[in-house]
Amino acid sequence: MTPNGFSHAPDRATNPEPATRKIGRQTISPTTHPDQGGRCLTAIVRDDATKPAVKRHPLVRSVRFGVLQLLRFAWLEARSCAFAVTLFAGLAASTLVDLPIPRYDALLLYGLLVSLLFWLTGLETTGEIAVIGVFHLIGLAFELVKVHLGSWAYPEPALTKLGGVPLYSGFLYAAVGSYVCWGWRLFDLRVSNYRPLAIGLVSAGIYANFITHHWLPDLRWLLAAALLVVTWGAHVHFTVGGHRYRMPLALSFVLIGFFLWVAENVATYFGAWRYPYQLEVWRLVHPSKFGAWALLVSVSFVLVAGWKSRHGQLRPTTVDAPKMDRRDPLPQT
Repeated sequence: MTPNGFSHAPDRATNPEPATRKIGRQTISPTTHPDQGGRCLTAIVRDDATKPAVKRHPLVRSVRFGVLQLLRFAWLEARSCAFAVTLFAGLAASTLVDLPIPRYDALLLYGLLVSLLFWLTGLETTGEIAVIGVFHLIGLAFELVKVHLGSWAYPEPALTKLGGVPLYSGFLYAAVGSYVCWGWRLFDLRVSNYRPLAIGLVSAGIYANFITHHWLPDLRWLLAAALLVVTWGAHVHFTVGGHRYRMPLALSFVLIGFFLWVAENVATYFGAWRYPYQLEVWRLVHPSKFGAWALLVSVSFVLVAGWKSRHGQLRPTTVDAPKMDRRDPLPQT
């Protein structure tokens, strides 16, 4: 406002606007609207903000997505092995520290404490603990027969041995049951075209054959063929990263059997038990055990599937909509 009451535009000669200038990747330009203090507002515009988004090649996107899905799958698998990893950690630690009681007895106490801890913290439900207990008893019965027949041995002394078998050994089978229970929950597992009676009978025959083959003909190859027949067309449906996948049920047995064979090598290395050819010096577990584990996994699966069926968590839903595990910390695509 001038002394005579008239207003006029700012004198651009005396108050020139700052020129637009470029600093790095930013363009700094003044606006034409002054703020309340009479100062000229400045807009900062990133050059790349005005550029169109860079489109990745479809192959790059596919590879990136595949890698992320593999990482998510591996993370869920690792979580499914929580009980087994904890058990194996104690097994390894027992070889490194001096214990006041026999090692097998200490491992039994350790297994009981781990089970209690998982239950109290909610990592395992009451139902899952019950299923794991069944696995422990079935495994212990299996151990009593096999050790008596000389298939393997537990050479160390212990107070909690029964028929040459330490009671802690059942936890090694319980770890398999825990893995199946966790995997069922984390992957939102469902099974299509599942024939419970046929698969149950073949699995029972597989379990029995591992004992009776010491006196009767070994029928494992015939039983393996029968297992393929009764699981033909059956698929396991699972969720990873919000996407639904499926694989043949028989293939899942093979993959789990392989990783159990790897775990068995770790267990025998730390002295959980010994095969006759490992008593003097540790050697790799014979590859034939890989096939044995793949067959025995069917027994574990049948037990958990029967329990899940009672809770309506066996058959796929009508839509079979993917359900994301909200605890998964990995980023989504």
